Amino acid sequence: MKMPRPDDEDRAFFRSVLPKDPRIKVRPMFGNDAAFLDGNVFTGLFGTQLFVRLSGEDQEELLREKGASRFSPMKGRPMSGYIVVPDAWRGDPERVSTWVARSLVWASGLPSKVPKRSRK
Repeated sequence: MKMPRPDDEDRAFFRSVLPKDPRIKVRPMFGNDAAFLDGNVFTGLFGTQLFVRLSGEDQEELLREKGASRFSPMKGRPMSGYIVVPDAWRGDPERVSTWVARSLVWASGLPSKVPKRSRK
């Protein structure tokens, strides 16, 4: 399977919709960019797709929007809790930022993950 890659414009858009929060760490994931809070991914890119991690209620709300879908990095294998933001929203970064902020709030309530390299 060939991994999709974002271009510079995708990466710039991704960074522009991230909340200004010093706790956020942007790192590579699947050869793309992802934002982490306490070791948990809360949003990221997969090629041109921007995905967010949400509560069950927020997932259902976002999925009612035209163009939203479950995030499936492998066809037919969606990642639980992650939803792709509609591509049509690229022209409305404030709308995307609102969902990214909701994702950050959700991730704030998750237990911290210790990197595998640090586990003993």
